[in-house]
Amino acid sequence: MLEKVVIANRGEIALRILRACKELGIKTVAVHSTADRELKHVLLADETVCIGPPPSAKSYLNIPAIIAAAEVTGADAIHPGYGFLSENADFAEQVERSGFTFIGPTADVIRLMGDKVSAIKAMKKAGVPCVPGSDGPVGNDIAKNKEIAKRIGYPIIIKASGGGGGRGMRVVRNEEALEESIAMTKAEAKAAFNNDMVYMEKYLENPRHVEIQVLADTHGNAVYLAERDCSMQRRHQKVVEEAPAPGITEELRRDIGSRCANACVEIGYRGAGTFEFLYENGEFYFIEMNTRIQVEHPVTEMITGVDLVKEQLRIAAGLPLSFKQEDIKVKGHAIECRINAEDPKSFLPSPGKVNHLHSPGGFGVRWDSHVYGGYTVPPHYDSMIAKLITYGDTREVAIRRMQNALSETIIEGIKTNIPLHEMILEDENFQKGGTNIHYLEKKLGLHD
Repeated sequence: MLEKVVIANRGEIALRILRACKELGIKTVAVHSTADRELKHVLLADETVCIGPPPSAKSYLNIPAIIAAAEVTGADAIHPGYGFLSENADFAEQVERSGFTFIGPTADVIRLMGDKVSAIKAMKKAGVPCVPGSDGPVGNDIAKNKEIAKRIGYPIIIKASGGGGGRGMRVVRNEEALEESIAMTKAEAKAAFNNDMVYMEKYLENPRHVEIQVLADTHGNAVYLAERDCSMQRRHQKVVEEAPAPGITEELRRDIGSRCANACVEIGYRGAGTFEFLYENGEFYFIEMNTRIQVEHPVTEMITGVDLVKEQLRIAAGLPLSFKQEDIKVKGHAIECRINAEDPKSFLPSPGKVNHLHSPGGFGVRWDSHVYGGYTVPPHYDSMIAKLITYGDTREVAIRRMQNALSETIIEGIKTNIPLHEMILEDENFQKGGTNIHYLEKKLGLHD
C-alpha cells in the first residue's frame, strides 16, 4: 500500500480523499493556498504545505510547487481529485518523471481521451457507440464540409476538439449557416484552448446525459459500476445526479457497461474513469471520457457499496481490483444535490462567512462537505460547498429523503441554491424520471 499521499486539491473532494487514506492507513499531505489555511482537510492532515497565494494559477495549478511539496514531505504519490490538474497530461507526466505515483491513468491515456477527436476514434475502434460525425477534424474545404454535414444530417453541432465545460460549441440548423459557424467556433477555440481544431457531430435534440462508471487495474482487469443520470443541468453544469438512471434495463446496462470495460482494457486504462453518453430513443452515443474521479461518484458508491476513492488508491499501489464484475450488485437508488454558495435565482456566487450550519442526517443521508460554522467561503474558487446524497430502496424513497434532508439543512450567512433543489425535487416530471438535458433550463426560462 502507498505510505504517504499528497492531496493536490481543496474542498470536499480533498476531505473525501483524506478520509479514504486514513481508512487505509496512508499518511496525508494537504497542499493549500494562503486562502485555504482553515479548510477542514488542512486541519486534519498529517502534514500541510502552503503552495502559493489564492489565485489557482499560482497555487492549485502550480505544478512545480505541488511536486516540491511531495519531495519535501517524502510522499510517494499524488492524488489530483477532480478539476484543477486532474486531467492535465503534462502534470501526470511530471509527477511520474519526478519519481512519484500519479493516482490516475498514464499521461498518454489522458492525452488520448482529452482530445475529443482521438477519443472518438479510439472508442469506435473499441466498439463503443458514438454520435455520427465528421470522424476527425474539419478542414477549410467548405464544399467538403457541406458534404459531411449533409451526410450526418442537420441539425449538427460544431465542437472544439480541446473544449469542455460547455465552451466551444455551436449548433447549426441549415447549410447557409455552416461556413460562418465553423469559422466562429475555430476562432473561439483558438482563444479559449489555444487549439482551433473543431469537428462535427449530429445534434441530438432531446437527449439525456447518462454515464458509466468504470474501474481498471494494472493487471488487465476492468469493471463497470452501473450508470448515473446527470441530465438535470444548467449551462452544461450538472445540478442533480442519480443512480441508477431511470428506465435503463439490466440488459442495456450490461451491453454498454461491458463495452466500456473492454475499451478500458484496450486503451490500457488504470484507475477510476467515466464514459459520458448522450442517450436518446434507447441508444447510447459516446461524447467524452473523464479520466478522474467525478463530483457525482457518491451515488454510485451508495448503490454498489464500492468505495471508489479507496479503489483508486489500491490500484495506484499496484494491487488488483478487490472484486470481479459478477460481485457488483446494484441495489436501491441514490440522488445527489450539489449545494453551491450562490444566489438561487441569479446564480451569482455568494462567498462569505458561514455564521451557522446545521447539516442534515438520518437513515440513508450522506453529507459530503468541507464547510463548518465559522468557515469563510473564499471568492477565488468553484462555488460548490457541499454534496447532499440520499439513498433509498426505491427512487421514490430517495426523493422523499432528499426533500426531508434539504428542508433540514440550515446554512446562514451566505446564499445557497437549496431553493432550486427543492423546486427540482417537487417537479412532477423529475419525479417521473427521464427528463432530458434541456429540461431545467427550459423550466428556468434560460432555453428557447
